[in-house]
Amino acid sequence: MRPLTEDESKAVFEKLANYIGKNLVHLVDRQDEAHCFRLHKGRVYYVSEASMRLSISVARPNLVSLGTCLGKFSKSGKFKLHITSLDYLAQYAKYKVWIKPNGEMPFLYGNHVLKAHLGRITEDTPEHQGVVVYSMNDVPLGFGVTSRSTVDTRKLDPTAIVVFHQADVGEYLRDEVKQLPAKSFSSTELLFLSGYIILTTEGMPPLRLLQVEPASANLSDDELDTSTINETLGVITDNLWVVAAVADRVIDDPGRLYDLLELALKRSEGPVERLRNSFVLQDTQEIPAIGAQDPSSVDEDMVSYFHEKPSDAQICLLRSILLDRKDRLDTFLEMCTTDVGMHGEPGTPPEWEDDPWVDAADTRADQQPVAGTPPLPLSTFLSKSLVDSACLLAAKESFGPLQVLFKRHGNSLWRFRLSILACIPAHVSPSYYHEILPKLDLSRDVEYEPPVQAWRPELDWTEYPRVQATLTISGHAVPQRPSSSDFDEAPRPMSSQELAAWYRQRAYTILNLTGMVDVAFSMTQHGASQGIPGVDELGEDLSLLSRLVYDAQAAAEDGPEEDWTLEQWKSMDSLAVVRALLTLSTPETIIADIRKFVSPYLFVLESRAERAGNPNPNISSQLFNDFVLRAPLEMVARIFEESKPTLPASRRLVTEDEDMARLALACLYGSDSLDQWHTMSQIFECLPAWNGASDEDSEDAVRMTIASLGAFVTPTTATPKCTPSDLFLFFRPLPLPSLSHALDILDVHLESGEILSRWDAPAPLCWFLQSANDKSSQRARAVRMARRLGANRALHSQDDWEWLLEDMLKLSRTNDNGLRSAFGLLSQAEILSIFLSGLLKLDVAKSLLRSKKSALSLNDQAVEEICLTSSREFYDNASSGNYNFGDMKLAYDCLSIPLRSETIILEQEFIEATSRITSFNVETRPGVPLSPIEIRLTKDRLSLVSRVLSSNNDAYKYKEVILDLVDKLGFRGDTVARVKALAMIADTALQAEDFARAFETSETMINTVSQLCSSPDIPQAQLHDAKEVCWVSCFQLGRQTEFPDVSKKLRLLGHALEFCPADRLPEILTAWRRLEKEDINQRMEGEGAGLTATSTQHRRTRQPGAPVPSLASRLQNIHLPASPLVMADGAAIADTFSRVASRFPFSKSRPQARPVQSEGESQGHTRGDEVGWPSLDREEVSAQASRALQRGIGWLIGADE
Repeated sequence: MRPLTEDESKAVFEKLANYIGKNLVHLVDRQDEAHCFRLHKGRVYYVSEASMRLSISVARPNLVSLGTCLGKFSKSGKFKLHITSLDYLAQYAKYKVWIKPNGEMPFLYGNHVLKAHLGRITEDTPEHQGVVVYSMNDVPLGFGVTSRSTVDTRKLDPTAIVVFHQADVGEYLRDEVKQLPAKSFSSTELLFLSGYIILTTEGMPPLRLLQVEPASANLSDDELDTSTINETLGVITDNLWVVAAVADRVIDDPGRLYDLLELALKRSEGPVERLRNSFVLQDTQEIPAIGAQDPSSVDEDMVSYFHEKPSDAQICLLRSILLDRKDRLDTFLEMCTTDVGMHGEPGTPPEWEDDPWVDAADTRADQQPVAGTPPLPLSTFLSKSLVDSACLLAAKESFGPLQVLFKRHGNSLWRFRLSILACIPAHVSPSYYHEILPKLDLSRDVEYEPPVQAWRPELDWTEYPRVQATLTISGHAVPQRPSSSDFDEAPRPMSSQELAAWYRQRAYTILNLTGMVDVAFSMTQHGASQGIPGVDELGEDLSLLSRLVYDAQAAAEDGPEEDWTLEQWKSMDSLAVVRALLTLSTPETIIADIRKFVSPYLFVLESRAERAGNPNPNISSQLFNDFVLRAPLEMVARIFEESKPTLPASRRLVTEDEDMARLALACLYGSDSLDQWHTMSQIFECLPAWNGASDEDSEDAVRMTIASLGAFVTPTTATPKCTPSDLFLFFRPLPLPSLSHALDILDVHLESGEILSRWDAPAPLCWFLQSANDKSSQRARAVRMARRLGANRALHSQDDWEWLLEDMLKLSRTNDNGLRSAFGLLSQAEILSIFLSGLLKLDVAKSLLRSKKSALSLNDQAVEEICLTSSREFYDNASSGNYNFGDMKLAYDCLSIPLRSETIILEQEFIEATSRITSFNVETRPGVPLSPIEIRLTKDRLSLVSRVLSSNNDAYKYKEVILDLVDKLGFRGDTVARVKALAMIADTALQAEDFARAFETSETMINTVSQLCSSPDIPQAQLHDAKEVCWVSCFQLGRQTEFPDVSKKLRLLGHALEFCPADRLPEILTAWRRLEKEDINQRMEGEGAGLTATSTQHRRTRQPGAPVPSLASRLQNIHLPASPLVMADGAAIADTFSRVASRFPFSKSRPQARPVQSEGESQGHTRGDEVGWPSLDREEVSAQASRALQRGIGWLIGADE
C-alpha cells in the first residue's frame, strides 16, 4: 500500500472529473474527516486517514482491501473505474441519465443503454461525457459514457445506443466468482494442522485423520508438474492417502489436474479390481445418475466388508468422485474450445466498447471473448454443482459451453432445464440459444428428450447403484450438493399443451421485463417452427405489435408515443389498431404504410375468423372503410388515387367502384373543411363514371333520395352533426342510378364551393344539401358573399367587382342537367339587388349602373329601394352617429348612388340630423350615449330637440342650428313644429335666466304665428295648436318677476291676450293689471331717467343671507295651461326639469320671521307680501295652486292631460 504518484493521481482525477466535474474537490477536501487515495495491488482505494493508519499494522500480503475501491490500473497504465465507486459518483454526478423500467434488466446484464430505454437525460449533456445511470425511481444503477449529446439523442432511432456501458450493480452477482479465492474446496477439504491432514466431506464428520509430512503436503500450484507429482506422490505407498490428497487438491491448470487425476485413478484400480472380483453384481447394465441409489438393492456381504475394511470403502467413494471430476474436466476442456459468446455479433464496432478511453489493444485483450477462454474458472466449475454452473453460464449468455454441458451431462441437468432456461437474460434473442430450447416430438406429441453423449459409455464398478447404496448404508455416502434442490424440477417430458404454455409464459416474461417485442416474437416464432400448437395466435399478435413498435412508430422524434404492452394491444379494437399503425403516416407515406402494416393485419383478421369457424370475407373491406371515413382528406385523396378504376384490380386499395362512390360522398359531405377544395376535387376526379346509369323509371326514386339526403344532414337535437360514418350508412343501400345522380350533384356543389371560397364566403359541402330548399339560407350566404364579410382581401378595381357579380349570377343558374347551383332559389333580380347592396365602392357602383355592357342592369326605382335599404341597414348597425366614418358614413354614401329624389333627400337630412344630435353628446343614461338606432325608433322626433336642449347648457343660444335640426328631422315646412321648437328654445333660455334671448325667441315665435293667422291655407287645427303654444309661452315669460323689463313683459302679455282662448282671458288680465300697477308705481316713485327699479322690485331683490324661496313656492302662483307641444319622452322631460330647476338658487329653508307688527300693520299686509309673492286674493291663489298640482309642468311638454 502506497500513495499515488503524480502520473497516477492525474489519471485517477481525470477519470473522476469526467463524471463529477468540479465536484472532485469534495472528495479531496472533506469537512467531516480527512480522506486519501492509496494504491494496493494495482487497485486505488479511497479511505479515511484513520483507517489507513490502522491498516499499516497488517502485512501487505495479508491485506485484502481497505476503504472504497474506486478502480484499478490496467497493465498498460490506464485507470478504469469499478462499480464500487458508484456511491461517490452518484453523490456528486454532474450529468445523469434515467432509464425506463424495461431497460433496467438489459443494463444490469452489462448491455448499453438504447434510445428506446431512455427515460430522461440532463439537458446540455455533451458527447462522450461520463454519466451516472439511474432508474426512474432515482436509484443509481451504474455509470457509462454518452454516445451523443442531448440534442443529437432526440434524433436517434429507438435501437440506437445513447450511453455506452461502463459498470453496473449487476456485477455484484455476475462477477461473484471473481471474488472467490483461487482455491475452493467443496467436495472435500484438507486442513493441514501441525502435520496432520483432516479428510472431510461437505456436511459430513471427518473421515480419517492421517499423519503426513508437512513439506510434501504444502506444494503450491505453480510447483506442481508431472515430475513433481510423480516424485512426491510416487514414493507414498498408502493408496488411500494418495487418492484422498488428489481428491482434495483442486487447481485451475487443466493439464496438471489431469495428471493428478490419472495418478489417483491408477492408484485406486488395484483395490477396486480386487473388490470387483470378490463381489459379483447383477445390475451391471444399469446406468442411473450418481446418488440415485435404491436402498432395497443393498448387498449385505459388502456392507459387512466395508465395516471391517473402511479404507476400501473410502477408496471406492473417492474413485467415484474422481471419475466424476475427470468427466467434468473433459467437459470443461470442450467448453473452452467452444465460442464463449456464441450470441455475440462478430466484429463489434469500436464505439461499443465499455470505455472509449481505453487503448484498443487493452480492449481487445481484456473484453473480446475468444476461443479457448474459459467461460468460468475451473475451480468454480468443479466446486459448484452442475445445475449451478449451468445457471451461471446461462446468466453469462455463454450458450456454447451451456450446450456442451447439456450434451455431456444431460442425465443430471435435463430435469432442471426449465430453471436453467429461466436464468437466461430476457433481452437475449432466442436465436442464440435455440439448440437448448424445448422441442416437440411430433410422433409422440410430448417433449423431445435429447440423447446424452456421456464421456464413458459404461459405468465404473464403483458407480453401480448397488455399490453406491452399500457405501451409503456403511456410512460413506457421496457428498450431495444441496444447491440443486433449490431449483424446480421437471423430470418427465412436457405435453404439447404444456410446451405451448411454457413458450407463451416465456414471451410474456420477456415483454414484462424488457419490453422488447422482437425478442418475444422470436420466441413464439421458434415454438411455432417446432410444431408446438397454440402459439400461432400469440406470434401473430407479437409480429404485428413489433411492426407497430419498431416500424410504424420508429420514425417518431422521441420514439413511440407510449410504451406498448401485449395486454394493451389485445384490448384494442380492430379500428384502433389500424389507426395506431398509421399514426405517423403522412400523405406521402400512407400508401406504403397501408400495404406494409395494415394489409398483413387485415389478413390476420381474416385468418383468425376462418380458424374460429366464422369466415367473413368482408371484414377487411369494412375495417378499411371505417378507417377511410375517419381519415383526413389529404390521406383519403391518396387512397383514392391508388384506387382509380383504371388501375389493375390487384393494385387498387378499394376494389369496388360503388364503394368508392359511397366513401367519397360520405367523406366529402361529412367534412367540415372550408379550404380543401383542391383536395376534394382530386377525390372527385378519381371516382368512376357510369354512362346511362339512370332511366325514367328511377328518376322519381333519385329525386326522393336526394331530397331525403338534405333532411338527413340537417342538424337536430338528437344528432347535432352528421358524421361520415352516418352518411356512409345512408349511401350504402342506394342503387347505381341514385349514386350516379349524387355524384352529378357533388360535381355542382364542388364547383359552387370553390366559388364561395374564392370570395371568402366558404361553406362546408353539407350546407349545399341543407340549403337546397332554404331560400333564406341561400340569401344570407349571397349577402355575405356580396358584402365581403370577413374577407381576407379587398376588391379595388372594377374588374374584380364584375368578376364577383359574374360568379354570383353563375351560382343562381341551372346547369344542362337541370341541377341548381348554390343560389338556385334566388332570381337574377334578387342577385343583382344583393350585389348592389354589398357594393361599397361608390365610383364602381356608379360606373356599373351607367355602363350598358354591365350585367348590373336595374331601373331607377329598384336602385333607389336597394340603396335606401342598404343605407338604413348600415344606419341601424352603426355604433356612432358621426357620418364622417364607419357604418354611418357608408349609410350616407349609399344615398349618393341613386338619383336624388324626395325620399333620398329626407334620408340624407335625417342622417345629418343624427350626426348633429350626436355632436351634442346626448345620453340615454349617464355614461351611455344615445345610439343611432334609438334615434330612429323615437316616435316623436321633436323630443330629440328637447334632449339636445337639456343635454347642453348653451344649445338654446344657437337658434338657427336648432331650427335647422328640426327641419332635417323631417319637419321641413311644418310651421307648427317650428313654433313648438321656438317655444322650447324660449323656455330653455327662460330657465337659464337669459331673458334677452327668451324675449327675442318669443318675438320670432309671435311673428311666425301672426303669419299663420294671415295665411288662408293653414288648417284650423294646426293654427289652434300654434296659438296655444305661443300664448302659453308669452304668458309664462311675461309674468316672470325676475325679468326686469316691464315694457317687454307688457308686450308679451298683450300677445298672450291676442292668441289665448276666451276662457283664459281672466287669468291673463289679472296678471296684466298687476304688472300695470307695478309699472305705474314705478313711474310715480322713480326719480330721474336712471331709476328703473320699483319699490316692489326692491322688495323682491334677494339680500345676502336672506332665505331663497323653494321651487314649490315659486310655482304656486303660476297658471299652467295645457299645450299642444307633443313631447313623449318622459326621461327627457324629467332631465330637462331637473336641469332647469337646479339653475334657480332656491333655498330649501323656510323664510325668516319678519318683525312683530301692530295689528293694523298686520292686517295691512298679505301673506304673499311676506315672501315676495304677487298680490293676489285668496280665491285666486287657491285656484291656481290646484291647477298647478294637477298639471305640473305639462305646459312644457304639451301633454293633453
